[in-house]
Amino acid sequence: PVVSGVAGSVGRSVLVFPGQGTQWAGMGAELLESSPVFAARMGECAAALSPLVGWDLLEVVRSGEGLERVDVVQPVTWAVMVSLAEVWAACGVKPDAVVGHSQGEIAAAVVSGALSLQDGARVVALRSQVIG
Repeated sequence: PVVSGVAGSVGRSVLVFPGQGTQWAGMGAELLESSPVFAARMGECAAALSPLVGWDLLEVVRSGEGLERVDVVQPVTWAVMVSLAEVWAACGVKPDAVVGHSQGEIAAAVVSGALSLQDGARVVALRSQVIG
């Protein structure tokens, strides 16, 4: 989501990335088919996660299977957030700031450039495996 008017600065924008509990079966599935920008970034996320997890990101997004598992839902949610941010960027939305909670803070770090996509994937995958 984009929030305008943050801290009294009209016209400034912030992307806010949530933690676990914001997901639902089918989240991102329609965008995989309708948004080339979203699909391309999800493909990059899938490639980054692939050596770290025993499941396929795109299959999980399309089927919704496995979202009850912490070690699946957190990386999937992270990938959806990172990919949605790419869609916003393609639409000309360049946030002045990003903030997040849990896997959302990892997404924020990737979107801001503080972490590479590969490093973000590693952090979210390994963190979720420890929690799970």
